[in-house]
Order: sequence, then structure tokens, then C-alpha cells
Amino acid sequence: MLQVQFIKDNQKKVLDGLAKRNFANANTIIDAVLKADEKRRKTQVLLDNTLAELNTLSKEIGLLFKSGQTQKATIVKEKTSLLKEQSKTLTDQLNTLSKELTDLLYQLPNVPHASVASGKSEEDNEEIFKEGAIPDLHKGSLPHWELVKKYDIVDFELGTKITGAGFPVYKGKGAKLQRALINYFLDKNTEAGYKEFQVPHLINESSGIGTGQLPDKEGQMYHVGIDDLYLIPTGEVPITNMFRGNIVNESDLPILSTGYTPCFRREAGSYGSHVRGLNRLHQFDKVEIVRIEHPDNSYKALDGMVEHIKGILRELKLPYRILRLCGGDTGFTAALTFDFEVFSTAQDRWLEISSASNFETFQANRLKLRFKNKEGKNQLAHTLNGSSLALPRVLAGILENYQTEEGIQIPEVLIPYTGFSVIN
Repeated sequence: MLQVQFIKDNQKKVLDGLAKRNFANANTIIDAVLKADEKRRKTQVLLDNTLAELNTLSKEIGLLFKSGQTQKATIVKEKTSLLKEQSKTLTDQLNTLSKELTDLLYQLPNVPHASVASGKSEEDNEEIFKEGAIPDLHKGSLPHWELVKKYDIVDFELGTKITGAGFPVYKGKGAKLQRALINYFLDKNTEAGYKEFQVPHLINESSGIGTGQLPDKEGQMYHVGIDDLYLIPTGEVPITNMFRGNIVNESDLPILSTGYTPCFRREAGSYGSHVRGLNRLHQFDKVEIVRIEHPDNSYKALDGMVEHIKGILRELKLPYRILRLCGGDTGFTAALTFDFEVFSTAQDRWLEISSASNFETFQANRLKLRFKNKEGKNQLAHTLNGSSLALPRVLAGILENYQTEEGIQIPEVLIPYTGFSVIN
């Protein structure tokens, strides 16, 4: 959530940034924000003055009673009763105005970083890096949804029987490969200094608001109505919310966290060949990395996250590229996002397998996540997160790029985790 003072001090920058996102009604909402804030401030001043006068009169009443001036004390007491009613009215008005202001701020996305280009969709994203040789597959090579049938390692129909489309069942070596990837990703992250956590897979409304999934993405999440809880769309949400409301010491920064979770996304309206097989699921596994950073260091930290993910993909020996997302494709809460895509040789297309984002203070403002700086003042931290990595498309990339006529080879780095070198 943007800070009102930041909007006031940088109105042109905010409007220019939102224009990169093609965000409609930016001027209207910002004008409403500034008017609501002015009205809230005026009401706050009236309330403060009323409470101050009430406090002064209360002390005066005590002195009058003490000096025996009962009649005069009674008159002053009647005045305090009116002031109490007035303060209650002003408090109610202030609460209403504060909620109206917050609701307006919830509508505004983050301001993109200066390096983010204008653009409308993923077609306008900028490729900034590419690495890895695309394999020359044998004649008769198959897309992963055919390979999993051939080797009986993922069963989409069984998942549909149990739950519905988009909930696959992993079997035999497919399940072991899935588990191997999770353990490998976690080991790489903890070796890099990230502390591992196991977190809840359901969140409350406050957690959804804290990281920006609410009130923006209700339709994309599964809601447990009777308990008013949400199934997590990503491990970023519970991991980041561990620090909601915290004031940390500057010396504690950076705080590095990682965790494995299943993720649940409704993906309403997703149809077609581009979502076939493992390409898009309602339930999938992901290992996440989250950083709480000093504002002066957050973009250096983002570069470090990108290098970390590159290192994993190099060890897996998968061809990949990195995109800097344009304004129109950057997520609501992010200031800058780099997407990683692995090349699916059998599908002849790129598949997104990771995003690394800097949210600057946008999430921290919602979370009230602060650190005490050298001057002893509380300052909003910067939050970052990245997929390290999302499993379905990594698995699809391995199955398709490592297929041979004799079977599917396992990347060398994963063999100690799987206990086997080939699926056949």
C-alpha cells in the first residue's frame, strides 16, 4: 500500500508510474485520497483539541471540588459531558474517514521501478538474459502430458476423479522426483543462508491483506467460508506474514526465509493448450524465498536472488531466459519483477518457472513491518520474494528436455536425491 505522504511528495512520479501500468482512474483515485486525507487530518485536529480541553477541564473539576467550589465544579462537569459526546462523535467520524482512506489506498497498485518499461501485456516484456543449450530431441519425442502416461508417473485422470481437473496425482518415480526437487531446492536455499520454515497452508484475512492478495485477488483463492480462511496461493503469504506488525533491529537485517508449501489457485477461466498437463494447475508445489531488507540494500538483494535462481537452473542444466516485466504485466504489489522461463523443447515454447520481485515498502506498509534505524526512528522495511522454484513446469521441462529413446534421464545433481538415474 502506498503511503499518503509519498503520494503527496511524489504525485507526478506516482501518476507516471501508474501510467506505465495502464492503470485506469489514477487521477480520480489520487484526488480522492488527498481529499480524504485532508478531511481525516482536520477531524483528527478537532478530536485532539476536544480531548485536550476535556483533560484540562477534568483537572479543573478536581481542584474546584477540593477547594469547596461545588456549584462551579458541577457547571464545569456539565460542559465535560458535552465534550465527551463531541469526542465520541469525532472518534466515529475519524474511524469512518480512516477506513474510507484505506479503502482508496487499497485500490492503488505499487509504483513501478524506474527501469520498468511501459507495456500492456507479456508481449511487451524485455528479455535480458538467456542461457543453456536447447537439446535436439530424438524423432518421436513427446510433450510431458504424453510422457507421464507412457511411464505412469503422473495421473491427471485419477486427480480429476478424486477432486477435479488441475489436481494431479504423482506416482512412483514421479512422486520421488517431485520430492527430490523439493529437497534439492530447500538445500540450495538453506546453503545460501535462508532459514527454513514450515508454515500453515491456510491464512486469515489479515494475512491476505498484508501481502496484497486481499482485497485484490479474492476470486483467485479458495475460500473456506465457515472459518473465513483462505488456502494459500503461494508460500510468500504465510512466510512474509510471520513478520507482520514487527519492529526489528536494523542489525537484524537482512532476514532470509525459505519454505516449501503446496499452493492453491482457482485460475478461473484458464482454458486451452497453453494450460495443458502440468502447465497450469489448481494445486502445485513450490519452494519460496523471502527477504526482509534495508531499503538501501533491497535492489542489490534482488540481483542476488536472481543469481541464486540462475545457479539452480545451471545445475539442472535447463535452457532458460530472464525477462524484466513491463508495467502492464508487473504484479499489483511489485515495483520490479524478473521472470524466469525454461524452454520446453517438446512444446516449443517458454514456460514461466519463477519470479523474483522487490515490493519496496508496499507490503511492509500493509504489514506494519518496520525496523529501528540508527536515529532510533521506526522505518518501513523492504520485502522481496522469489520462487526457488515452482515445481510443475520445472518437472515438465526436465521430462521433455531430458527424454531419450531409452527413457527420461535424471539431471545429475538430482540423482543423490532420487536414488535413480532414469525413468523407463
